[in-house]
Amino acid sequence: MLSRLKRPQAVAVCALPVAALLATAAFAPLPFSVAQPGSTANVLGAYKGSEVIRISGAPVRETSGQLRMTTIVATGPGTDIRLGDVLGNWFATDRAVMPSDAVYPSGDDLEEIERHNIEQMEESQTAATRAALGHLGLDASDVDVTLKLTDVGGPSAGLLLSLGIIDKLEGDGSGGDLTGGKVIAGTGTIDADGEVGAVGGVPLKTQAARRDGASVFLVPKAECGQAEAELPEGLRLVPVTTLKGAVDALKALASGKGPVPRC
Repeated sequence: MLSRLKRPQAVAVCALPVAALLATAAFAPLPFSVAQPGSTANVLGAYKGSEVIRISGAPVRETSGQLRMTTIVATGPGTDIRLGDVLGNWFATDRAVMPSDAVYPSGDDLEEIERHNIEQMEESQTAATRAALGHLGLDASDVDVTLKLTDVGGPSAGLLLSLGIIDKLEGDGSGGDLTGGKVIAGTGTIDADGEVGAVGGVPLKTQAARRDGASVFLVPKAECGQAEAELPEGLRLVPVTTLKGAVDALKALASGKGPVPRC
């Protein structure tokens, strides 16, 4: 037969498992990664000693201005992230706490993740080249494009690589630069048909872009809200959904004529 506990005793008994759970949560690894702004690279120039875009089989322009692709840096899949780390970085504007599977979707094995990221970058580079040459009406069998971004994985540089190819081959189409001589940054995947896709980590990438001198940031339209939430002062957002839309927006910015989309 069970005896009935008085209220203070009942509270004490209930509090024990709660305290145990809190203690476990405080010291147990959690399925999160902590990300921060990473490096940027001007795709019109060199990165880590190698020219990013090399073209043969067609005349190549001398360019001014910059087209900077952006990255984030996240703690690795083997890093123990605990409750204190989550709480300490949750409200930091230059940090983001993200589910690990959103940062490393291919699993926990580091070699597998690196292989997956390299494959994504290679696919992105192929799509970026096809999209750019298709936009210009050029035949890939006559124009050879080699892209190289050492130690950068994933597909998020696709849009900027396509724009870089276009700027090197055609510029704004009137003898000027697609950048208008400015530092333009951005992010976005691209497919061979020139469709721009979302990438994640945009608030951190805008910080990296502004840190490295950008005044304009091309953002996938679907991620406007995230980009606006923590937009650095002095950085203008230009939403894009297609490669053509991005080219048209840059031409309008450079010439001061025509509409430029806003978030």
